[in-house]
Amino acid sequence: MRATQAFIEQTGGPEVIQWQEVDLPAPGPGEILIRHEAVGLNYIDTYFRTGLYPAAMPTGLGMEAAGVVEAVGDGVTHLKPGQRAVTFGALGAYASARIAPAMQYFPLPEGIDSRTAAAVFLKGATVEALTERCAPLDAGEWALVPAAAGGVGQLLVQWLKARGVRVIGTVGSEEKMALAREAGAETVLLSGDSELAAKVRELTSGDGVAVSYDGVGAAMWEATLKSVRRRGKIVSFGNASGPVTGVNMSVLAQNGSLWVTRMTLFDYYREPAEASAGAAKLWQMVGSGKLTVNVGQTYPLQDAAQAHRDLEARKTTGSTLLLP
Repeated sequence: MRATQAFIEQTGGPEVIQWQEVDLPAPGPGEILIRHEAVGLNYIDTYFRTGLYPAAMPTGLGMEAAGVVEAVGDGVTHLKPGQRAVTFGALGAYASARIAPAMQYFPLPEGIDSRTAAAVFLKGATVEALTERCAPLDAGEWALVPAAAGGVGQLLVQWLKARGVRVIGTVGSEEKMALAREAGAETVLLSGDSELAAKVRELTSGDGVAVSYDGVGAAMWEATLKSVRRRGKIVSFGNASGPVTGVNMSVLAQNGSLWVTRMTLFDYYREPAEASAGAAKLWQMVGSGKLTVNVGQTYPLQDAAQAHRDLEARKTTGSTLLLP
């Protein structure tokens, strides 16, 4: 099978993304040949492109895609030719087709199409890990969700709402407020508001939120410190505005003996049993209608560079798909 695949030879801006045509061989032991029907765009893709997350060069790009298994190698038992499958963990997803380790792909249940899967799997698995295992909250507790109109943000707000959590969302512009409200945020504030933390405190009767689930990073750090209640948690899971660095531990004490963790999805989907259980919970939430997947925009696969530019300029909403 002939395939179009993205690669980079050096880190940098979106212009470093290159494309090649390759002829794919038969899959070897433990591998599959999969034809992608949809590829998910995620902020982590920009981290590998810029070098924030290191990778040996040259390297493929993209970690999330779904499609149809065309062939399987020896020893592969959980996937069969003709079956749909999805991944969030194998670099090189920006491809019309590829050879990949079979264990990095999950079978899709009936009723979940490839576009839905590619739009939700990495983001939804992140949200599952955040809300069910990393920092679960009880009904009635308050949470802060920065970037609540983004792909992860909208899913996170919905999932928390399904648990009965009261959500305060932040967005970068007034135009995005409606998206966060539609997802279930009780109140939506502008992230650039100089009185953001004070407003969060006022909304929570002076206490602050129990948890801030922050995928923004540096730009939200100071406001988050002032928004979380005594002995509350700051869960950092992304660096959209740059990483949080140089944290003085005494600052956590000064703001109420706060807990901080830098959550990485792959530590919560490391073991096969917990990965399967997490994926099953995600598909249950999607199938029940508690989690609505919003595809805000699509691009042809080879327009990935423009998609990166729009993502980094905060011009996108919801999930973004690259279509082969």
